[in-house]
Amino acid sequence: MKFMTLSHPSRLLAILFLLASLSACQTTKEFFGMDGTKKQPETETLELEPLYALGVKELEDQNYDTAERTFTRLVARFPYGELSEKAQINLAYTQYKLAKPEEATSSISRFIKTYPTNPDIDYAYYLKALINFDRENRWLAKIARLDTSARDLGAAQQSYNDFNDVVRRFPTSKYAEESRQRMIYLRNRLAQHDLTVGMYYYERDAYVSAVGRAKYVLETYPQSDFDDDAVALLAVSYKKLGQDGLSQDARRVLESNYPEHPYLTGNWPSRRSRWNHLNPFAGEIEN
Repeated sequence: MKFMTLSHPSRLLAILFLLASLSACQTTKEFFGMDGTKKQPETETLELEPLYALGVKELEDQNYDTAERTFTRLVARFPYGELSEKAQINLAYTQYKLAKPEEATSSISRFIKTYPTNPDIDYAYYLKALINFDRENRWLAKIARLDTSARDLGAAQQSYNDFNDVVRRFPTSKYAEESRQRMIYLRNRLAQHDLTVGMYYYERDAYVSAVGRAKYVLETYPQSDFDDDAVALLAVSYKKLGQDGLSQDARRVLESNYPEHPYLTGNWPSRRSRWNHLNPFAGEIEN
């Protein structure tokens, strides 16, 4: 019997094709079991403890996408128990690191509501505050070099309230002192924001509104870094309103408590940039 033979180039092509086929078969065997059934991913086959350990390892390695998927499946497969509760906190933290504030807030708020007596409940409240603290897309503000005090600070106000919750509910917690420090920072930002609004009113000749905003700063954010400017705003606004007695009272407060304030030498308020004069809430680009 005569057999068909292949030329040398054809034999080479046939060998390469055969090797490629074998490689594909090996990949198929790895993806499917010997009986042709698809292998389940680890998140579907691992028991609770090794699955939790896998999520923690991914989190420690900063593989946040994988960690999020792992903790999500753990909570779905094992909704009850100590490790499930820990996984829910880790899930919220992972979503926070992934810059998913809505998902992170939802996860941690659900945890707080469901497990109010959990041993880590103080951390849960702290994490909720931290999520709002970073919610304002801070790196964009840093790159653009914007004065964030001139922007809407709704998230900052919520964060301030959340940190206050930590201090009020857990005064001896290890997170309480850092919460107090962050509250001081946020109080200054919020005070600066309201002072910016007050200056806007003053520059628009809305002196009554300027007085109201200055008083709000002093009453709502006492001992902020902007108390002196708020008192100065009272002084100049009362003077514009023809209430010289109140203006002099504000001046005396400055002389007594802030003797180096530029208002006392006639150098306050300084003129703002033309763009800020037109749009005070857009922020000011630094030089």
